[in-house]
Amino acid sequence: MKANVGTIDRTLRVIVGLALIGLSLGGVIGVWGWIGLLPLATGLFRFCPAYSLFGIKTCKACKAKA
Repeated sequence: MKANVGTIDRTLRVIVGLALIGLSLGGVIGVWGWIGLLPLATGLFRFCPAYSLFGIKTCKACKAKA
């Protein structure tokens, strides 16, 4: 797995993921908030399978290597 998620993208994914999980734990949005695990995981691992399918890279260092 090569990193394909950049810094800003990564930060937003982690924030959104944690927010969704927190809202779910707080009972605000129900069990659908656990979908926040997906952006959280892609942010932490710096790899998005959908990005690799479409050839998208938001990582500056990754673009420089290509």
